[in-house]
Amino acid sequence: MFKSLQADLPRDADYPSRTFALQVLGKVLDGTLYDHLPYDFHTEKNGAGEYIPLRDRRPSVRYALCSTVVNDSVSLLFSEGHFPAAVVDDAEVSRALMRIMKEARLNEVMLEAARRGSVGSVVVRLRVLENRVFFDVLDTAFLTPVWRASAPDTLESVTEKYKVRGRALAESGYTIADEDVNADFWFQRVWDAEAETWFLPWRVGADADAPVVDEARTVRHRLGFVPMVWIRNLPGGDGIDGACTFADAINTGIEIDYLLSQAGRGLKYSSDPTLLIKEPAVDAQGVLVKGAGNAITVGKDGDAKLLEINGNSAQAVIDFVRCLRELALESIHGNRSSADRLAAAQSGRAMELMNQALIWLADRLRISYGEGALLELLYMVVAASQKYRLVYKRGGAVGVLRQDVDISLRWPQWYAPTYADLVSKARGLRTLLDAEIISKETAMGAVAADFDVEDTGAEQVRIDEAAAPPVL
Repeated sequence: MFKSLQADLPRDADYPSRTFALQVLGKVLDGTLYDHLPYDFHTEKNGAGEYIPLRDRRPSVRYALCSTVVNDSVSLLFSEGHFPAAVVDDAEVSRALMRIMKEARLNEVMLEAARRGSVGSVVVRLRVLENRVFFDVLDTAFLTPVWRASAPDTLESVTEKYKVRGRALAESGYTIADEDVNADFWFQRVWDAEAETWFLPWRVGADADAPVVDEARTVRHRLGFVPMVWIRNLPGGDGIDGACTFADAINTGIEIDYLLSQAGRGLKYSSDPTLLIKEPAVDAQGVLVKGAGNAITVGKDGDAKLLEINGNSAQAVIDFVRCLRELALESIHGNRSSADRLAAAQSGRAMELMNQALIWLADRLRISYGEGALLELLYMVVAASQKYRLVYKRGGAVGVLRQDVDISLRWPQWYAPTYADLVSKARGLRTLLDAEIISKETAMGAVAADFDVEDTGAEQVRIDEAAAPPVL
């Protein structure tokens, strides 16, 4: 069914095949996969009285299975309680990065990136505007990366190219002839290590030489690196895009949508049964002969009945949908637990075991979005401080940050521990400290996320001050 829906979608042959593939997956993610179908689900016949096949109707019930799994996994990855802390071997750099991350709402940016990148890939861009650091997210359907030959993990350039109407260009300040306002134009810009180069739009199909640089809109950042991180979603895919998070569940999700829509249609028929009268008795004037009350009198060969559907068929559909849902969630490592089955509060470890498949998915996403992307963005901020006099949002200079620092991520536990979990953990850490197996700093780092301690160094200073004897 997914292939049938794709075949009916408009496709522009001027774009590469990956553009169409990413756009279709994006429609699945945002719930617009059926919007191109011309008929509502309840419309059974067209204007000519012809029957409309179900595949040409938009489902009336849409169960966002794929989107639900993506949102669950992304929440385990970058929500407020799961966002990692940056661990730096320099206290000044650590405090600066922590403040910039908060002011730039980097956790919100990474949440959006992980959701939009679930189709296969996404880009997070760094910008320095008026000496402040900003991050934003770009879809990759119209982006093409080029990697350095000597460093395949480093971007050489990224090109954005797509079609836009002349009217939209005119509204954006470009000079477009009146006869071209409804024509299509190519829009292009290129990011490299020195600049964000814009080009003057040119009409689609027009014979032209190389695109002309738009000097007025071109921005020369001179950072020495492409201020972007190209994120491949999951292992697999190709050299440009990773594997899609929800690809294996798309067909099952479509089946669920149509089954539930058809079940709803049947229930509506059941609540409004059709009256069938077979050879009723009529008089000479053709008037129906009625007996006492509201009864319908029919001839000896006549019959009258109400055509209705019992509830067994609807229940069978619902049971089948539950089975399909389980299979789909299992195939893409979704959350298969049910809140109805929880009799009491569970420990953090029990919740991990119950949602193990979802945790495995989020754990794999940590590699690409955390260790691969978030760390790279932090190193870019450090490098940008060498070129710009960075400032904070509420005033104050960031200063030149050391480039030779080591940055790592400290991830919190998947689920918040209970008091019993914390007591057990504290006893274990106390035992390790007494045996001199770990340091006090390591022990504090192990519980920092549990007590929302952002700066373990500053916390240790406060502990020492509280333990110091009073000055007489």
